[in-house]
Amino acid sequence: MTDDRACEAAASRSLPPRGGNWIVQCDFDGTISTEDVTDSLLQRFGRDGWQALEDAWERGDIGSRECMKGQVALLDMDRRALDAHLDTLAIDPHFPEFVRTAHALGMPVQVVSDGIDHAIHHVLRRHGLGALPVIANRLVQTAPRGWQLQSPWASAACVRASGNCKCERLAEQKQRHDRVLFVGDGTSDFCVSGRADFVLAKHKLIGHCMANGIAHAAFTDFSQAALLLPHPSAVELAA
Repeated sequence: MTDDRACEAAASRSLPPRGGNWIVQCDFDGTISTEDVTDSLLQRFGRDGWQALEDAWERGDIGSRECMKGQVALLDMDRRALDAHLDTLAIDPHFPEFVRTAHALGMPVQVVSDGIDHAIHHVLRRHGLGALPVIANRLVQTAPRGWQLQSPWASAACVRASGNCKCERLAEQKQRHDRVLFVGDGTSDFCVSGRADFVLAKHKLIGHCMANGIAHAAFTDFSQAALLLPHPSAVELAA
């Protein structure tokens, strides 16, 4: 094989296959948002003890669901302060265009996160994306400055003991669509990335995909990710 043909072959392996009925499932914290929203809330409003829970999770002593439930219970803020903080958080400025491109190609987009639903909805609405479906942990206010995290999407079978089992969310969509394109960035996306039909990866997820032979393409921002969306083939367009 010539060098040119070898390069073409390598490039073809780094792009999602064309055709099929695709859906996009996209992580939020660090993928759509430019920082981890839960971490920012804990750093701003968390009482003593949240870092110890984080350390226990990083050691593998507890799952992410137990960790986040305990951390959210340590948040000390009223709703006005919460929403004022969320107003300061940024997303990738190219994400709205990525969503428009996906929809133009007939690809639904879901936000699937092990983060906090209220925070995600609030931030997306500020950027004109309030209609996007969001599957995440549920934030419940229990007192003027008290909060509880509920996990309606948890699974006893989740190997990460997450509040939202992304692998189950992907399996649900595999029953409705031919293919799932997963977009993510970090350790909470490691398990599900091996089950997707293709992965758009950044940050830590790139190395995980490379080390485990997972079909993927790396991206830095959503302007690049939009160019990697699987377009219909010429045969399908002519049909």
